Amino acid sequence: MASAAAASSSSQRRYDVFLSFRGEDTRNNFTAHLYHALCQKGINTFIDDDKLERGQVISPALVAAIENSMYSIVVLSKNYASSRWCLQELVKIVECMKSKRQMVFPIFYDVDPSEVRRHRGTFGEALAKHEENSENMERVESWKDALTQVANLSGWDSRNK
Repeated sequence: MASAAAASSSSQRRYDVFLSFRGEDTRNNFTAHLYHALCQKGINTFIDDDKLERGQVISPALVAAIENSMYSIVVLSKNYASSRWCLQELVKIVECMKSKRQMVFPIFYDVDPSEVRRHRGTFGEALAKHEENSENMERVESWKDALTQVANLSGWDSRNK
């Protein structure tokens, strides 16, 4: 009995919301305000405060935070796709959307959703750089696929008043 109770409590979600964002674009403005508003409403929200080194692989703790959240909010900003880390997070979020039925809500922060969907503008430029510098084209294709899938979801466009 005790082990069954422990197993069920360990499989319970640890976060209501996982926030995915490009730190240099929105950490100290939009995302900080969103995080505080969610917390004030009693919504248990994960935000990654670590400064990440170039080339680091997505950490097991971050993967667990994504997997153990009911919702993910993806703040798609101009430089989101320039970050390999953000794109790796996004692939994991899309996997959880499919396998765990996690709800995903995109916020298009000063970007046109069609640029994300069609990989144009700063998204197209960033993906082209990743293609030039990548030895693993499958990874870049998975990033493109994840961006397209999330951009096709109903979300919020910050440019609409």
